[in-house]
Amino acid sequence: MHLARVIGDVVATHKDENLVGIKLLVLQPLTPERANAGRTLVAADAIGAGVGEEVFFVRGKEATFPFYPVEPPVDASIVGIVDHWNVEK
Repeated sequence: MHLARVIGDVVATHKDENLVGIKLLVLQPLTPERANAGRTLVAADAIGAGVGEEVFFVRGKEATFPFYPVEPPVDASIVGIVDHWNVEK
């Protein structure tokens, strides 16, 4: 799993039929210290996250699991909203 901040949403008027009803959000991956980590990406939202929230997401084949039995053509999915995290040094 990876940490990220939701920084936007995606509106698509035409998309694969397996994506109908699935919200797409733009994520900025984060380090444990909340610094930006790498390029932004689009992820399917499995839990109802919104812009400005910190979330955790999965990549690869596992990204389709929250939508079972449908297998949408995605390689990243948001699977949780982070309430708090602490990094001990």
